[in-house]
Amino acid sequence: MAIFIGSCQIQKDVSTGTTLNKTKAEKKKKKKVKLPNIDLSHWKVTIPVGKPTEISPPEILDYATNEMLKPFMYNDSTSGALVFYARPTNSTTANSKYSRSELREQMVPGDNSVNWTFAQGGRMKGKLRIDEISKDKKGRYHKTIIMQIHGRLTNEQRDLIGAKDNNAPPILKIYWQNGKIRVKTKVLKFEGLSGNALLHEEAWDNDKGHTFKEEVGFGKFTLEVKVSKGKMVVALNNDEFKVYENIHMQKWGVFENYFKAGNYFQSRDEDAFASVKYYELSVSH
Repeated sequence: MAIFIGSCQIQKDVSTGTTLNKTKAEKKKKKKVKLPNIDLSHWKVTIPVGKPTEISPPEILDYATNEMLKPFMYNDSTSGALVFYARPTNSTTANSKYSRSELREQMVPGDNSVNWTFAQGGRMKGKLRIDEISKDKKGRYHKTIIMQIHGRLTNEQRDLIGAKDNNAPPILKIYWQNGKIRVKTKVLKFEGLSGNALLHEEAWDNDKGHTFKEEVGFGKFTLEVKVSKGKMVVALNNDEFKVYENIHMQKWGVFENYFKAGNYFQSRDEDAFASVKYYELSVSH
């Protein structure tokens, strides 16, 4: 039996006498629960615990109930975001002194060995914002890397140059720095290098960097990265663009690559931290 009184429907279970109220407020509360628009089936995550800890598909798909992941990667269901939290710990990856809560693209779920070249091309797009970030002793915000394209040596290239692992330099790092978006890439120390000489990390140096004019602060913004043979384009809010199309991009074609996204926190200060919220993240090739 159902009785209607104004905007509130009261349902009474005749067998038990229990009254069930379904008010507009309760319905509204249910509608507020949001989930991020992110498919994790081709991503693994690194978090700043363990050696550090890495979780790949399919286990990453259960991140919401994974007790180890919860402090560092979790849903904000009121805003529909996937949060990446990082703070300085002793759990850092090889060749880095900084901690991260960061996704790494896996074209084949669970396998790091299948990657892509600039000739094959790729696109990554995300909608995100900095939620919270600490300040240094001088009152300046710390910085964090929110997107990357990382290079990788094939097993054959690794063995050819006698490298200890498959790690190659990152061709792209995108920072949140003092409320603005800053892009760093790699350039050859000597443009005339070719062949196997390009495979050595020592052949590459950091460029001077580029800072976009728009101040994103703590608001939402979109970043899109597109790569093709000999070219890389970074777009902020589909309004400002930084285009790299030069000899360095052409010769970078020797490497395989993979996308990264999240919170690669760039501080070792005591009590420092950052949380980054991703609302959308997609990759295509």
